Amino acid sequence: MRASVVALARSVWKGPYFVHFPNLQESIQHGTPIKTMARSCTIMPHMIGALFEIHNGKSYVPLRVTEDMVGRKLGEFSHTRKRFSYQLSKNK
Repeated sequence: MRASVVALARSVWKGPYFVHFPNLQESIQHGTPIKTMARSCTIMPHMIGALFEIHNGKSYVPLRVTEDMVGRKLGEFSHTRKRFSYQLSKNK
């Protein structure tokens, strides 16, 4: 059973969870990717245009931040599970 979204929301007085990336301006200006494992970091408006490589448990997935992503988490754009596809084998 999954908890409701309301129970998982961060309290307003704490503010959004944010990780300081020291090379954020360099990433926006020159396009150098920022490797991070902080999947729970909230995307803020000053991060628009930055290039991130988000760890999904196995590899780093590239992500360019746009305006539509503001307020969401970095981990929402880096899936951790592969899609299951059933393939019929020829050996029958």
